[in-house]
Amino acid sequence: LDILRDRQVSAVFFVPADYAAREPALVQRMIDEGHVVGNHSNNHPVMPAQTIEKMEYEVLSLHEYVLDHFGYEMFLFRPPTGAYSVQSLAVLQNLGYKTVLWSFQHYDYDTNDQPSNTTAYNTITNNAHNGAIYLLHAISEANAAVLGDVIDYLNTEGYTIQLFS
Repeated sequence: LDILRDRQVSAVFFVPADYAAREPALVQRMIDEGHVVGNHSNNHPVMPAQTIEKMEYEVLSLHEYVLDHFGYEMFLFRPPTGAYSVQSLAVLQNLGYKTVLWSFQHYDYDTNDQPSNTTAYNTITNNAHNGAIYLLHAISEANAAVLGDVIDYLNTEGYTIQLFS
């Protein structure tokens, strides 16, 4: 968050329920600093494997929690594992959500198998393209270490970093 603030870049943070409950100060800071907080479900299930009622619960229970605790209305959803079906997309749309996937995923979510900072930087910057939507996990120490340099590189290369809405 400090790097994003210092570079004047806004981002979307897709949070599951356990994170919102465990890190309320960070979620509030995301909101206060103009980032978008997106819904990543209550329990992180594979959405197409759920019943319609379970999908609705997964989305609405987190939605209501964030609304009650932060006064914030979420409107973007990223499906856990990226799995979706026509039915799950329809359920999300009926709940007033826009589903957001990504054009680049950095395999950075295993805290026991982190890339080096150089590898993270090269992997991210080598995949820059117009309209890119990056999936980067906040738990990655390598991502945190190189984020400022990545933003600087993208700006130098003429990319405009803007908030997805």
